[in-house]
Amino acid sequence: MSLENHTAVSKFILLGFSEFHDLHLLFFTVFVVSLYPHLDGEHPDYHDNKCRSHPSDPMYFFFLTHLSFLEVCYMSVIIPKMLENMLVEKMGISFVGCAMQMFFFLFFGVAECFLLAAMAFDRYVAICNPLCYMVIMNSSVCEKLVVGSYVCGTIVGLVHTIITFSSPFCGLLISHFFCEIQPLLELLCGDTFLNEVQVIVVAVFAIMVPFLLVILSYVCILSTILKMPSAESRLKAFSTCSSHLVVVTLSYGSASFMYLRPKSTYSPPVDKLFSLFYTIVTPFLNPMIYSLRNEEVKGAIRKLWRKMLYE
Repeated sequence: MSLENHTAVSKFILLGFSEFHDLHLLFFTVFVVSLYPHLDGEHPDYHDNKCRSHPSDPMYFFFLTHLSFLEVCYMSVIIPKMLENMLVEKMGISFVGCAMQMFFFLFFGVAECFLLAAMAFDRYVAICNPLCYMVIMNSSVCEKLVVGSYVCGTIVGLVHTIITFSSPFCGLLISHFFCEIQPLLELLCGDTFLNEVQVIVVAVFAIMVPFLLVILSYVCILSTILKMPSAESRLKAFSTCSSHLVVVTLSYGSASFMYLRPKSTYSPPVDKLFSLFYTIVTPFLNPMIYSLRNEEVKGAIRKLWRKMLYE
C-alpha cells in the first residue's frame, strides 16, 4: 500500500472477543461488578494509605499512591472500549484514537514497571540499611524515582506509537479488544521484521532492565535476611517485601510473555485472553495483594463492602 493510501486511513475496526460472542453479556456483567470499586475511586491501595500508622514510610504514602494512580489510569484506557466492544460486536476506533490508546497504554504500563523497580530499591534500603532509611529515601529521592518512571513511560510510548502509526497499513480489522502492538503489526504493509525487532528491543529496555534491577535488589535483600539472627526477624523482614515480590512476578512475567517473543508465535484468541489477564486481572489483583496483609486494611474493606451492600 502506498503512503497516499496509508494517510487515507481514518479508522480501524476492533473485533474484540468475537470468538466468545455468546458470552459477551456475561463478561460485561462480571467486569462491571468486579471493577466498580476500582473505577469509582474506592481503590484498596487508597484505603491502605489511609490506614497506615507510619506517616514517615515513603513507600506506602508515596509509591503506593502512584501505583494506585497508574493502575486506575491503565485500566481506564482499556476498559471503556472493551465493555463497549462487548455490546457492539465490531466497533470502530479512529486512527488518532487508536494511536492515543496505544500511547497511554504503554505510558502507564511502562511507568508501572519502573515504579515497581523503584519500590524494590525502597525495600532494599529498608531491610539492608534500616538506620539510614529516612536519609536515603527522603522525599526528593522518591520524587525523582517516580518522575523517572513517568519519563521512561513517555519515551517508550512515543517510540512505539510514532514508529507504528507512521508505517503504512494494509488492513483495518484489529483482531483484539484494544489497539495492542502485535495485532497492529499484522496490519502493516510489507516486511515487518524491523518493526518486530523494535518491539523486542524496546521491551528489553522497558521490561528486562527494571526486572534486573528488581532481581539485584532482592538478591541483596535475601542475603541480608539470611544473616539475621532469629527466625522471627527473618520472617518479619521477608513479609515486608513478599507482596511486592508477588506483584513483580505477575507484572513482569505477563509482560515478558507478550512482548519478548517473535511475531510467528502470535495466536489472536490466546493472546486476547492473555492480554485480558495482564491488562485487567493483574491490576485488579495487585492492590489486594498489597493490602490484605494489613489487618487495618481488612477492616476498611469489610466496612466498604457493608456500605456497598446496604446503601
